[in-house]
Amino acid sequence: MDVIKTVFNRKKVNFSKLLAFGFIRSGDIYTYEKTLSGSGFSLIVRIGIEGDVCTEIRDPAFDEIYTLHLNEGAEGKFVGEVKKCYEETLRKISEKCFDQDVFKSRQAAELIEYVRKKYSCEPEFLWNRFPDNAVWRREDSGKWFGVLLTVEKSKLGFESKDAAEIIDLHALPETVEKLVDNERFLPGWHMNKKTWYTVILDGSVSTADICRRIDDSYALAKKQTAKT
Repeated sequence: MDVIKTVFNRKKVNFSKLLAFGFIRSGDIYTYEKTLSGSGFSLIVRIGIEGDVCTEIRDPAFDEIYTLHLNEGAEGKFVGEVKKCYEETLRKISEKCFDQDVFKSRQAAELIEYVRKKYSCEPEFLWNRFPDNAVWRREDSGKWFGVLLTVEKSKLGFESKDAAEIIDLHALPETVEKLVDNERFLPGWHMNKKTWYTVILDGSVSTADICRRIDDSYALAKKQTAKT
C-alpha cells in the first residue's frame, strides 16, 4: 500500500494551513520535522509547490535513512510503532493542512466558492462508500440545501456512460413540476423528485442561474419557527 497516495488521495494542499501547522518554507519547499515517539527517529515531510508530498525517516544516532516502515512485509514491535507514528502524522497533516479536492469541473469549483463566500459553508463528505458525493447544509437547521455528486450519465437517462458532476437542489413542488424538462433540468437524483431537481454541471445552465437557485434552496432549508 502506498501510504502517501492513500492518505492524500482527493486532497489539495492549503499552503496557509501548512504554515499554521508548523511547516517552514524555504523557496518552493515546505518542510515539517517531528521526532517519532518511542523510536527517537526524525520524520521529515516535504511538500512542493505543486502539492507533491515526500517523506524521510532518519535515525539520528547513525545519521542514516530508515526505510523498513515502507516494507509491507516487515514485522515486529519496533517497526510496527514506527509505521503507526508515521501514518498517524501523515493523516493529521492531511486532515489539518489539506482540503477536499473531489470535484474537477470548473462550474463545480465556482459553485463551491460561491457557497463558501456567501454562506461560510463547505461541502460535507458523509459517506466513505461514496467519496464523490457531498452535501451542503444550513448550520441553523441542519437541513440540506444542496447535494454534489458524480454519476454516470446513463443513470440520468442519457446514452453516454461518461461521468458527470451534478447538483441536486430543493424547490417547491410547483417549481419542480414546471422546471424539469429532462434536458437542462432533470428529476432529483436519489432525492424526492417532487421537491428536488438535478442540474449537470457542464455549463448547460449558467453558474449565475444555479447560484440564484442555490439561494432559493438555502431559503427553503431554514429552521422552522415553532407554532404557538
